[in-house]
Amino acid sequence: MNEENLYHPVTIGSTTLGGNLFLAPLAGYTDIPFRTLCIEEGADFTYTEMVSAEGLARKGQKTLALMGRAQNETKYAVQLFMGNADSLKEALEQLQPYQPEVIDINCGCPVPKVTKTGAGSAMMKQPKLITEIVHIITEETDIPVSVKLRTGWDAQSENFLEFAQAALDGGASALTLHARTRSQGYAPFADWSKLTELKQYTVQHGYGIPVFGSGDLFKAEDAKRMLEETGIDGVMFARGAIGNPFIFSQAKAILQGKEPEPISIEMRKAAILRHLDLMIDAFGERTACTLMRKHTCSYLKGIPNTSTIKQAVVQASRREQYLEALSPLVDL
Repeated sequence: MNEENLYHPVTIGSTTLGGNLFLAPLAGYTDIPFRTLCIEEGADFTYTEMVSAEGLARKGQKTLALMGRAQNETKYAVQLFMGNADSLKEALEQLQPYQPEVIDINCGCPVPKVTKTGAGSAMMKQPKLITEIVHIITEETDIPVSVKLRTGWDAQSENFLEFAQAALDGGASALTLHARTRSQGYAPFADWSKLTELKQYTVQHGYGIPVFGSGDLFKAEDAKRMLEETGIDGVMFARGAIGNPFIFSQAKAILQGKEPEPISIEMRKAAILRHLDLMIDAFGERTACTLMRKHTCSYLKGIPNTSTIKQAVVQASRREQYLEALSPLVDL
């Protein structure tokens, strides 16, 4: 694949996106403030945090709050998780007024509190269930459905091609593969050859749908490498975007054959404060300052001599305390 067409539009069902660099759904991270910032930095498509279908069916206020659309989010996806289809129709009644461009089904989360309910990557054990779930959504709504999966539950039960086929049988319009098994969690390394296998499988079986990849995308250069090595249609940044929303603009430049702009300490400081202000608008000052602690430490990762700054941030409960804590950052 030539450099000039590594960055390109993609279509998921009836939804066409301007590019192929996505922000993955991340519980505890991809709230409206962070998605807003990633879009400002070049993300082409963003996903909510995991939303419980059962919680939606019960009209839980905290669950409903996860589905809000950011002001600059012209197109977005809501990611659902569930261990069965029992309350799915009721959940869809609550979801549809939000009018997401895509509904994504989480079949990849390895966290025990999710998998013990049969949801997340435990769904990999039930290919027939994903067929049923996707079919119900396509019957009840006109919203395209994507499915995010892993390569299998463990090394002895890799069934991603079978599971992908089950999702396609239900009517899925896109697939995203995190190229690890559930038992691997996030341990090194993702097996990108599985991405190639999945893309080739869809092509050979006549499915004109996009396949996206996730796993070990920690640097902007990794997006180019994944696209070149696997032939997939787009990439989904997850942990690599935490504390580094610049990864989108940098990856876009690289895919277009340009030199990415170096990220200065001053730019990182400005991003922290922009992120904090978005958090304050969404959650109020005290809650925002608490939530921003983990983000700020991620922004500062790799910058030498910032331990004192990190310690001050962890104690900060007001915006002015963040300003004071960050004041020496440019002088390092």
